[in-house]
Amino acid sequence: MGHAMDLEFERKLTIPMETKQLFPVTEELEPIVEERAETLRAIFEGRDERCLLIIGPCSADNAESVIDYLSRLRKLQESVKDKIFIVPRVFSNKPRTNGEGYMGLVHQPDAAGRPDPFKGIIAVRSLHLRALRETGFTCADELLYPENHRYLDDLLAYVTVGARSVEDQQHRLTASGLGIPVGMKNPTHGDLNVMLNAIHAAQTGHSFIYRGWAVHSKGNPLAHAVLRGRTEAGKSVPNYKYDDLRMLADRYLASGAQNPAILIDTSHANSGKDPFRQIEVIRDVIRSRRKDAELSDLVKGFLIESYLVDGCQAPGGVVYGQSITDPCLGWEKTERLVYEIAENVVFA
Repeated sequence: MGHAMDLEFERKLTIPMETKQLFPVTEELEPIVEERAETLRAIFEGRDERCLLIIGPCSADNAESVIDYLSRLRKLQESVKDKIFIVPRVFSNKPRTNGEGYMGLVHQPDAAGRPDPFKGIIAVRSLHLRALRETGFTCADELLYPENHRYLDDLLAYVTVGARSVEDQQHRLTASGLGIPVGMKNPTHGDLNVMLNAIHAAQTGHSFIYRGWAVHSKGNPLAHAVLRGRTEAGKSVPNYKYDDLRMLADRYLASGAQNPAILIDTSHANSGKDPFRQIEVIRDVIRSRRKDAELSDLVKGFLIESYLVDGCQAPGGVVYGQSITDPCLGWEKTERLVYEIAENVVFA
């Protein structure tokens, strides 16, 4: 005879529909969501040649500093809107390599407190709704827990499937049913076949179980590649160089994928988690695009880790606007970098 799961059930959580009713996207906000969704579709379908920046904190740990950051980002977006389209990172989940540490706003709405997923769900939806209402931004999050997506599916502009999740069947199947771009990262060991297989799976229709329902997806033609470097013998190895891009381009185009597109994650193993090296990553990729027309079409933009203050601090730290997870590029350097991209990247 089998044994029951050894879990302590603390409380029943609010379902997505109830959360949406409490914190609705109003009729006034719906056109903003759809307009930004259409712009992203146009970018990935090649009808809009602006550079896409998925930019913001490694982890959205504090609502006030995140909204402060987004408010500054809104002004910057207006200055570069002819060359760049910005989708802020408001990442509410944090994968942990060994399972320990701060796991994101959805788990710990108070980074220095105990986990509280009930309050976390409310905190995450409230933050994304504030971003939309106060700054006009629909944002990006990580699809770390596929079933959680329903709490935000009417608000999000973009999601990533991370390096540790990209081989997982449920992530791939869920991505196939989303109506927004999904960035499939290469796995930590760097095998491009895994990423390309994930893109194929996400672009294909499937029947599967989701949140207690039997569902069918039509496939997501906006699933695409994200290069984030790899780890080899404990060391970070980048994969954004020209030869790396060329190798992926050849295999990607031969795969027959719809709307082939590449984004470069400038952090993680591509920068060795040195936030200041993100600048050189971007400069190098821009040089590669300039010398190769095919790469110019394929490479649509960048994921950048940026916050108000350079670097990082421990969870519970007192520095306003400084990351409590991976180190980020501070605001002054971020602003200069975005203007530099606008001046130097040629997408049209």
